Amino acid sequence: MTEAVSRPTLEAVAARAGVSRATVSRVVNGGDGVREPLAERVRQAVAELGYVPNQAARSLVTKRHDAVAVVIAEPETRVFADPFFALQLRGISKELTAHDNQLVLLLTEGRDDHARVARYLAGGHVDGALVFSLHLDDPLPGLIQDAGVPTVFGGRPGWGEGTDGSANRSAEVAYVDCDNRGGARTAVRHLVDLGRRRIAHITGALDQTSAVDRLDGYRDVMDDVLGGSDPRLVVESDFTPAGGEGAMRALLDRCPDVDAVFAANDLTALGALRVLRERGRRVPEDVAVIGFDDMVPVTEQTDPPLTTVRQDIEEMGRLMARLLLRGLLGGRGRDGTALDAPAAWLAPDAGVILPTTLIRRATA
Repeated sequence: MTEAVSRPTLEAVAARAGVSRATVSRVVNGGDGVREPLAERVRQAVAELGYVPNQAARSLVTKRHDAVAVVIAEPETRVFADPFFALQLRGISKELTAHDNQLVLLLTEGRDDHARVARYLAGGHVDGALVFSLHLDDPLPGLIQDAGVPTVFGGRPGWGEGTDGSANRSAEVAYVDCDNRGGARTAVRHLVDLGRRRIAHITGALDQTSAVDRLDGYRDVMDDVLGGSDPRLVVESDFTPAGGEGAMRALLDRCPDVDAVFAANDLTALGALRVLRERGRRVPEDVAVIGFDDMVPVTEQTDPPLTTVRQDIEEMGRLMARLLLRGLLGGRGRDGTALDAPAAWLAPDAGVILPTTLIRRATA
């Protein structure tokens, strides 16, 4: 066993700096009203003594915990297997760390976890929440609203599109998303420009707005350019490689003349490419393939290299955190610098929509 080492106190810092305890408290907790020469003396004394504020005491003064919950509405097996979540968490973590905030990760394995998460958020442990990968029937938005926790959502809100009593909520929330529908249009137009006409779409989980928007973008181009599409060319999947494999097998069995596939994400495209190789279909000569996300951990695995629609997933996470911190910190970081809003922000419904870009490689 080791003996506990006594920590420098607020009083010790005050004595070293030659100021009052109240002055030290204001400087340490980011308060106003301290002249810069005195504040600098306090900061120097803090550094010399190695003083670390007591978080519990600090919270009593600032009414903040300097902690943000990140709630992912997926089971841990999905979160830790899909690089999308790692990229988004990296962006969130970078922004929170830059402003001296802690990240608290909360996952929902099933319905029983929703009440647990809601109790935690309502218990005053965190200052706000970042929530993503919601499904249309997910009760989390209502539970979080009842908890009264400032929240930013990842993805366009879709509550009320398939549920009752929540249609007025989506117009009031802050969220960050990419141009899913526009990105899908770009992908399908590219396939049309390549001369493909039997263009299939493997969707994501259609209880999520990103999948719905990408399906709508596919249909936009098929209707406008080709006068519609064969409904047999659309197969619902779930954003996973296994889902992509199953959907591609179904497509080839019922539409063997398919000459192009727009997959709802890169993981789905990865699964589709495996099946095309198994069935002896050459890519892109026989079947062109386009994914969505441009996740390097996935695109590096595909053979040939995957053409895909790029969304900046890490930047989306960073902007979610920044949007939340703007509200919590009054538009300024703890160092006093402005937390500016990017030009991509669209104001009417507090939503941020980031552009997408087609990244051309070898599959299309």
